[in-house]
Amino acid sequence: MLLQKVVAPSAPPKKIISLVPSITELLYHLGLDEEVAGITKFCLHPAVWFRTKTKTGGTKNINIKKIQELQPDLIIANKEENVKEQIDELAQNFNVWVTDVNSVADAYDMILHIGTLTSTTTAAEKLVTNIKNEFTKFNTAGVFTKTAYLIWRNPFMTVGGDTFINDMMHHCGLQNVFAAQSRYPKIDMAAITAAACHLVILSTEPYPFKEKHIAELQQQLPGVKIILANGEMFSWYGSRMLQMPQYLQGLLNGL
Repeated sequence: MLLQKVVAPSAPPKKIISLVPSITELLYHLGLDEEVAGITKFCLHPAVWFRTKTKTGGTKNINIKKIQELQPDLIIANKEENVKEQIDELAQNFNVWVTDVNSVADAYDMILHIGTLTSTTTAAEKLVTNIKNEFTKFNTAGVFTKTAYLIWRNPFMTVGGDTFINDMMHHCGLQNVFAAQSRYPKIDMAAITAAACHLVILSTEPYPFKEKHIAELQQQLPGVKIILANGEMFSWYGSRMLQMPQYLQGLLNGL
C-alpha cells in the first residue's frame, strides 16, 4: 500500500503537522511554510524550520498534548517511522494520513498524493519529473557490486529486499547481499563474511557510524572495501531524492 488513508480532510489543510523528517523537507519544497505548524525534533531539514517550527516530540515518542494544543487540520505520519498506537490515538480526533514508502515508485506516488492533499499538485508533479530526470543520468553499466549496507552495530543490522534503501541500492548499481531477508534483520560478522560481499557501506543513520568504525571492521573483513555514506541519501524519500543520483554517482565513481 503506497498511501494508507486513516481520515481525509474535506478541504486543503491550513495547519499541518509532519511526523516524518523526510516528508517535512518535502513540504518545505512544496512551499507550505505557512501551513506547517509542527514538526518532530528529528526534522533537521530545512534548518530554518528546525529553528522556528513547534516541536511535537520525536518520531517514536510523539507529544500528543502538544499536537492537541496546535489543533491541526492534517497530520502526516509514516507506517514505519511512527508508533501505530500513538497514530491511532491521534486519528480519533484529527485527520491523519499514514505513508508507507518501500520503493522509489512508492516515493513518487507519495509525493503526488501529498501534492493533491495540500493543493500543491503542480509543484509535486514538477518535482517527480525532475527526480526521474536525475535518475536517468545514472551510469550503472556493469556495476552491481555485491554490497552489505549496515544501519546499526551491537548488534549489526542491515536492510532487506522490501525496503526503500534496498531499492535505492538497486537504482545505483549495488546488489544487496541480504535482499532475500525482510525489513531490518540483525546479522553477525559470520553472516557478512559468508555473503562474500565486495563492499560494505556504513550508514551515518540511524546509527552514527564514523571513520573509526571502518578501521574496526577492516580488521575482520580483509580485502573488502568499506566506506562511510550519508544515510539521508539512501533513505530520505521526498525532495531529497533530487540530490541522491549525483551523490550516489559520486560514491560509485569513488569505488
